[in-house]
Amino acid sequence: MKYLIVSLLVLLMACGQKPNTYTAAENALDAGREFIDACLKGDFTKAKWYMIEDSTNLGHLERAETKYRTYDKEGRQQLRTASINISEVSDIDTATSIIYYSNSFDQQPLKVKVVKQQGKWLVDFKFTFNPNL
Repeated sequence: MKYLIVSLLVLLMACGQKPNTYTAAENALDAGREFIDACLKGDFTKAKWYMIEDSTNLGHLERAETKYRTYDKEGRQQLRTASINISEVSDIDTATSIIYYSNSFDQQPLKVKVVKQQGKWLVDFKFTFNPNL
């Protein structure tokens, strides 16, 4: 009985920990697409993984999640199934790109900045809200 309880505790602890299963982006387009797709699907943990983690970006991501949660069940489902429509990828230099896109749900034109930092392609989400950065 003692071994059964210990085994169950170990199993429960292992189930509670989700391993990082995200694949590092190979280029700016991959990072931007993964970030945008994660936001549309409501997977903000994944979106955060593909984003530069500074206080401004985290604040914008938190607001995006709050907005996502205001949609009813049908609205969230439409976002999850929306396709990403990339209209242009503008390479500023070898470590910076701007991705212009919309999605099939609301078709609002948006853009994200993707930068390469310490060998990783990451979204600088604050650029979406302040393109002068």
